[in-house]
Amino acid sequence: MRTISTLLVEDETLIRMMLAEIVEELGYLDVSEAANIEAARSLAETRTFDLALLDVNVAGSLITPVVHILDKRGVPIVLVSGYTEQTMPPELKGRLFVGKPFSQDTLLDAIHRAIGLAPAA
Repeated sequence: MRTISTLLVEDETLIRMMLAEIVEELGYLDVSEAANIEAARSLAETRTFDLALLDVNVAGSLITPVVHILDKRGVPIVLVSGYTEQTMPPELKGRLFVGKPFSQDTLLDAIHRAIGLAPAA
């Protein structure tokens, strides 16, 4: 299987490290990390990604500007957030979503759905 280049945006260091570890354990995901909107925008504009795992609220700012860039580039997105379907900002509702806290299996299932693989067994 080819390597899947992944953008991971999460402002909480421990959560970002945990997410990176989970996806790197898959063995085919190459992770680029950002802890703030500015770094995420820069990466989204200048690098090519096959997948994005995005927190919805990054240091008090919505991830929406990064989502718009990735949408224009056709990058599949999984939102990983403490928001619920009911509290999700309207412009982000209806997207593939994993609520915090989450299990590793739930995250892996969402990743597989986003990149078009069969759900994790």
